[in-house]
Amino acid sequence: MVTPLTGPDDLDAAGLERLLQHLEQGGVSALFILGTTGEGPGLSYRLRREVIDRVCDYAGDRLPVLVGVADTSLVESLLLADYAARKGAAAVVTTCPYYFPMSQGEYLSFLERVSPDYALPLFLYNLPRHVGFSIGAKTARCAADLPNVWGLKDSSGDLDYFREVAGLLRERPEFSLLNGPEQILAETVAMGAHGGVCGGANLYPKLYVGLYNAARDRNEPEIKRLHKQVLEICDLVYTHGPDGSSYLRGIKCALELAGICAGAMAEPYSALTGEPREKIGRALAAMGLLATSV
Repeated sequence: MVTPLTGPDDLDAAGLERLLQHLEQGGVSALFILGTTGEGPGLSYRLRREVIDRVCDYAGDRLPVLVGVADTSLVESLLLADYAARKGAAAVVTTCPYYFPMSQGEYLSFLERVSPDYALPLFLYNLPRHVGFSIGAKTARCAADLPNVWGLKDSSGDLDYFREVAGLLRERPEFSLLNGPEQILAETVAMGAHGGVCGGANLYPKLYVGLYNAARDRNEPEIKRLHKQVLEICDLVYTHGPDGSSYLRGIKCALELAGICAGAMAEPYSALTGEPREKIGRALAAMGLLATSV
């Protein structure tokens, strides 16, 4: 989920409510908040707690909520996990602590020490582009044996890596293996992924739910048809400049144009303006995804 904002530290509460309704009506299986697309590491701790409050209140017992608690400080990560547990979240998700480099052995030793301290089931988040560390496939398999580690979200986009991890975890079907990049959702489900955490689903959840279902059922004609639409969404919203924020600026712009929530962003990024914004608007209108049809 994105975090709807009206300013760098101000939640768009009405937009958040609309987004939650939109996602639930689109058939999603769960909600992942305060991750990369949710700008979690860029939000104040006060605002992160407000997002947890509102999303957990809305979701109730209907939708599991996974809360991103990645932080440079283990203490702050654990405090946010405790807060999420008190509010009724189902699990927490965290990257390797970033800034200070770690080896695979150091990371695994770290997990052995701290994973029991998290108040909720822990999902690992492989995000090498932003964190500067990739959870090795064998490290992930060893981590799966820890008593409070229940899943891995892989956002590396590396199919060879995903295939290796899925193979090592095949004997552990209760360990959730989730894919991040939606461009390879169908491929990773065929390899053994249990689901996808897709940024584009904020805009068009029914499409991504449909693609997952088609991939799970090995419905090749439907996979081909829906995968083409997913790539069209990606081309529309993720390609406005070479900078790393382009995908997020695009999806928040599209959500604003679709009438779902405001498009402001947390610092250091700013909202999309000018011709790129107009281009997204024209494309959304052509695809029938503006406010009247979403």
